[in-house]
Amino acid sequence: MKILILGSGGREHALAWKIKQSPLVTQLFCAPGNAGIAQIATCVSLPNIDAVIAFCRKEAIEFVVVGPEQPLVDGW
Repeated sequence: MKILILGSGGREHALAWKIKQSPLVTQLFCAPGNAGIAQIATCVSLPNIDAVIAFCRKEAIEFVVVGPEQPLVDGW
């Protein structure tokens, strides 16, 4: 399963660390991520929702985890 995590903080690092442990995960991406997350996931720059959607389609992302509250408030 290809998964994308949105965010760059400690919460997202903890999510990435635990999600990566699943045998179902084939690829893990994080946008934008940070140096710690980059050790366990591929960090990508996705500046807006249109970029997120395009990336998910291009990479066939099967599941998106939204870490921070603000994207949810913004309707992502």
